[in-house]
Amino acid sequence: MKRRKRSEFGKDKRRRHRHWQVTVFYEDGERFARVYIDKDKAQQFADRQKRSPVVRSARVAEIN
Repeated sequence: MKRRKRSEFGKDKRRRHRHWQVTVFYEDGERFARVYIDKDKAQQFADRQKRSPVVRSARVAEIN
């Protein structure tokens, strides 16, 4: 019998996908965060926010 490949999630049945948090830092010191399941959508949101003149920086981080 062929053995199945062990997933990187192991036996944790709760989480089958990764979460990506986009944190936007504004010039006035405020910050805003949003969580995505899709990394590409998170990166697109961060890139779109960076175009705004009131945004100091935006970063994408993997959270679990």
